[in-house]
This record gives sequence, structure tokens and C-alpha cells, in this order.
Amino acid sequence: SAQTTYLSVAVPFDVLASDVNGDGKPDIIVAVSGANTASVLLNTGNGTFSAQTTYSTGNWPDEVVVVDVNGDGKSDIIVANSSSNNVGVLLNIGNGTFTAQTAYSAGIGASCVAVVDVNGDNKPDIIVTNAGSNNVGVLLAYC
Repeated sequence: SAQTTYLSVAVPFDVLASDVNGDGKPDIIVAVSGANTASVLLNTGNGTFSAQTTYSTGNWPDEVVVVDVNGDGKSDIIVANSSSNNVGVLLNIGNGTFTAQTAYSAGIGASCVAVVDVNGDNKPDIIVTNAGSNNVGVLLAYC
């Protein structure tokens, strides 16, 4: 079958599918590096997606991860903002909508993120690769 395309602004860089509005259907989340945004396209249920809703991030988001970081049962968005040297967290406030980004300092060129409890305190921690610093950073219980 033919490809169906959805408009993105500039330089969609990373993409993943995750249910962010709790309807059991995978939605599309995109790190749009050229526009400094994260875009959410909600699944309409028939193989198509709604027009994108954009959320401001830091400069040049390289990667997007979706995970519940605050324990409310809703999938939140985490982005690695490489030109801002930070990690952004956008909390899900329900129905697939998100708060403004809260930024946490990282090393130079934050490029990839993972979220996991690394110290056993039952709180999610953020692991970030800092390409410009040539290191990996761990942000404990920042979420």
C-alpha cells in the first residue's frame, strides 16, 4: 500500500510509538530538531493520526523517550536537547497533552537518554550521553 505522510516542520530527528492518551492505541511522538519541538500525533484508531500538536523543547532535541517519570500512570516525554546541553521533561497532564518542558542540566551535546531506577529508591533516574563532553551522566530522581 502507499505511504501516508504527516506534516512535520523541520528536521524530524527521532520517532517512537507509545500510547500517551490512555486509549490503548499507539500514538506517534517525534523529536523535531529543526523546530526545537516535540510533536505528538494521536492515533485516531483507523490507521491514521491527528494533526501534530507541538511542544517547545530546548535547542536541537536529538532523542525522545516516553515513560511515566512521576508515577501517575501517564506516559511523559523526555528529550535530549543537544544544543542546549540539557534534558527536558514534559509531564503528561491527561488526554495526551503535556506541560511545558522542565530542563535539567547535562553535559555538552546531550544526545541520548534512558530512564530507569539506577539506585533502587523506586524513583526513575535519567541517564544521558553527552557527546560533546565524551561522557555519560546520571541524573538521580530528577523526575
